[in-house]
Amino acid sequence: MNLTDPLGDMLTRIRNAQMRKRSKIVTPGSKLRTNVLEVLKLEGYIRGYSVKELENGRSEIEVELKYYDGAPVIKEIKRVSKPGRRVYSSVQTLPRVRDGLGISILSTSKGVMSEHAARDANVGGEVLCQVF
Repeated sequence: MNLTDPLGDMLTRIRNAQMRKRSKIVTPGSKLRTNVLEVLKLEGYIRGYSVKELENGRSEIEVELKYYDGAPVIKEIKRVSKPGRRVYSSVQTLPRVRDGLGISILSTSKGVMSEHAARDANVGGEVLCQVF
């Protein structure tokens, strides 16, 4: 299956699974997806994830979603920079999500990180998604 936007596919799988109250999802593996999931784990939006190697040299990622009192921790997760329209931001114009209650995930020259870490590192980059 050929995907145009692999990160968007993963975010949609998370959104759909939370609507159905699923505890886990499985998505094809990639470095970008793993890095975004690592940021979500560090910020406390998911319980964790594990990468499993398949026989044909590919990998898949199993993501454990997080709930609090029966409601999903991730209220909304949306893709900002899409394949048809890339969105870049300098460190001075980094977007604040819900006045600091949410996070933006950026792809920078120093790796994938949250907006808070990007401000501390004084780098800008491509705004991948917003979570709150």
